[in-house]
Amino acid sequence: MTGGVTVFGAAYSVYVRIVRLALEEKGVPYRLVEVDIFAEDGPPADYLKRHPFGRIPAFEHDGFGLFEAAAITRYIDDAFDGPSLMPRDVRSRARVNQITGLLDSYAYRAMVWDVFVERVSIPREDGVSDEAKIAAGMRTAEICLSTLRDLMGDGDYLVGSHLTLADLHAVPILAYFRSAPEGEGALAHHPTLARWWAQLAKRASVQAILD
Repeated sequence: MTGGVTVFGAAYSVYVRIVRLALEEKGVPYRLVEVDIFAEDGPPADYLKRHPFGRIPAFEHDGFGLFEAAAITRYIDDAFDGPSLMPRDVRSRARVNQITGLLDSYAYRAMVWDVFVERVSIPREDGVSDEAKIAAGMRTAEICLSTLRDLMGDGDYLVGSHLTLADLHAVPILAYFRSAPEGEGALAHHPTLARWWAQLAKRASVQAILD
């Protein structure tokens, strides 16, 4: 399927990065339109027509609009040529959905907001880290890492032997997490996941989005 593709959001956003990784992996040209949802007056009024809750990303393909990263990445996988980002086996597909749900529900808040933001972002702005929040985030992060390790099994990727949307969902979250010393240390204690990260970090799509 062809037609113009536009992603609306901020380049630093985890969920914008997830969508962009899917587009990169499928080889789909796209345009990124920056949207600042943290502006003093909030996101632009016209953006609320794309996302009624004022979150990012939003997505448009040839006049068809979507919001919510998981819906967008599944559409990208179905709508465009290129390597499939979902397994064919029903149980493997269920595992991808389980992992993306785990990342959304538990890992994102703990790893990004409680660990990365508190340990890295706030001190950059001369703020003081909330150590209790970091400690709580690390407890949840450790459960997430252990669970991902167990679900991953012996494959090179989070689900089986091929890249899936589960990997693309995890990469931006883990990238922020491991930039905090606590996150880097925690990942190192899980050699399987550390090897997974080292492999994913070499992919052209990841280097294009995270650099």
